[in-house]
Amino acid sequence: MSEHVNLDETTPWVRRWLRAEGFAGLVLGWVVWQSLGGELLWFVPALLLPDVTMLGYLGGNHTGAIVYNLGHNWFVGGLVLGAGLLLSIPALGLAGAILIAHTGGDRILGYGLKYPTSFQDTHLGRIGRH
Repeated sequence: MSEHVNLDETTPWVRRWLRAEGFAGLVLGWVVWQSLGGELLWFVPALLLPDVTMLGYLGGNHTGAIVYNLGHNWFVGGLVLGAGLLLSIPALGLAGAILIAHTGGDRILGYGLKYPTSFQDTHLGRIGRH
């Protein structure tokens, strides 16, 4: 049987790299927001909107993880942004920019996609008090 290895102790540069990617996503989302005519005044309030997906946890951990993850990943953000650009729907493009920026901000803070076991269990490790 193998011994448990704390990945944070063996590869701390991976967490720094993921946070750097998050920063790039946040900046990219902000640049796209600005380029699509989004007002800076509304950027921060809009940036908080994807957290509404936490309400999915009212249906339990499994449902909560699915709903939360739909609003907190690069793929969905890219799809929404791409659809907005392709269909020339500025509001949809702005929504995609916010999803990308929000996901980036979460990654900077160490928040990842959720597992159905607990809100604290993420693909980036466990969050909160250990």
